[in-house]
Amino acid sequence: MIIQQFYDKGLAHASYAIVRTGKMIVIDPARDPQPYYDFADQHNADITGVIETHPHADFISSHLEIHQTTGAVIYASKLTGAEYPHESFDDGDLIQLNDIKLKAINTPGHSPDSICILVEDEDGKEQAIFTGDTLFVGDVGRPDLRENAGNITAKKEELAKAMYHSTRDKLMKLPHSVKVYPAHGPGSLCGKNMSPDLESTIGRELRENYALQLMSEPEFVKTIIAAQPFVPKYFGSDVELNKKGAPGFYDSVKGILRLKGSATLKSEALVIDTRSNTDFWRGHEKGAINLQNGGKFETWLGAIVGPDERFYLVADSEEELEKVVGKAAKIGYEKNIIAGISAPEYPVLPERNFNLPRFTTNPERYTVVDVRNEIETEDNLIFENALVIPLPELRERLNEIPEDKPIVVHCAAGYRSAAAASIVAAKISAVPVLDLSEAVVEIGRQKVEH
Repeated sequence: MIIQQFYDKGLAHASYAIVRTGKMIVIDPARDPQPYYDFADQHNADITGVIETHPHADFISSHLEIHQTTGAVIYASKLTGAEYPHESFDDGDLIQLNDIKLKAINTPGHSPDSICILVEDEDGKEQAIFTGDTLFVGDVGRPDLRENAGNITAKKEELAKAMYHSTRDKLMKLPHSVKVYPAHGPGSLCGKNMSPDLESTIGRELRENYALQLMSEPEFVKTIIAAQPFVPKYFGSDVELNKKGAPGFYDSVKGILRLKGSATLKSEALVIDTRSNTDFWRGHEKGAINLQNGGKFETWLGAIVGPDERFYLVADSEEELEKVVGKAAKIGYEKNIIAGISAPEYPVLPERNFNLPRFTTNPERYTVVDVRNEIETEDNLIFENALVIPLPELRERLNEIPEDKPIVVHCAAGYRSAAAASIVAAKISAVPVLDLSEAVVEIGRQKVEH
């Protein structure tokens, strides 16, 4: 038996292939199915099945496309309410992969329709479990994403209770040697305390995972609900699209209009400029948002831009444009792109001057906007009187920012503040809008030392 993990750092998403004597099953596939086709070819295997552990909120799955291309059967819990061709896969159901068995275990908690997949070898020994968003290395899945999305909705408190029993009554009773393969790693917004490791064992999780330690159900519920990360705007939309099944990746991406150089854009249309912060402030489309192409571009795109908003996507080259279009498609946002623009030409803007020593000496002369998340700012303000507006909420809360003093925007390291400064500057022109950028790291260090 071969188990292969495919890991997408941008979304901290892990998908898997299981190969056994010429047959292959794919679990929780990413939007682009080509890596799974390539792996199947490499091992002379036929893709016979695709398993969805639940309708994902943070990425679009290619389960329907793989089915349409290869004829593979899609397996999902009957609770999913799947609108694509599938076979139900719930407690006690088995998939025979030649001489090994894949067994479904219903594990509600992250979602009402979550399942895990237990693998038994030819001798009936339990070898591995694919835990989806139920159990991570060092954490369990957050329970607050299905209050308003999916075939079945449930309050976070009820799902947290379900997670307590899914872990205690099912997963924690497995042999300690069983390998754990989760659907996410560190940086995912589907949990809050994930280890850097991308696989584990039941024994290790029993020893080290805070959520699997001895505690009552009320204690567990309180612990799991507390301090969860923010929920991006696109999560509910992706649950619904995954329940239906998304269109093919390459056809969707290929259909996007591409423009080069100067272009006349629709008035009032949203523009997402993915170039570097330096290039952006040298010249950009009026009102554009500077969301630089980086490691978490797709997450921040779906956090700032709503799933029904249309936008232009700007990049500094055709190659970079294809990269960001592909990233947008990971979360189903290729349908939102009016056109992609590469190598744009903009009039040069006046140079922006930020007197950092003047600011650090007299911060009270500025309106400081801290765009970090609430978890980061609670009892940890870098500037005492800062106005805290998390980046995902900024576009909706711009009217809270006073315009009587120059505005300085900051986050933790500079990426979010670049986006935030562009959002604020597009709305407020009466006073300068300045980006503290990486300088905040040094200021924060000095504060700690003194």
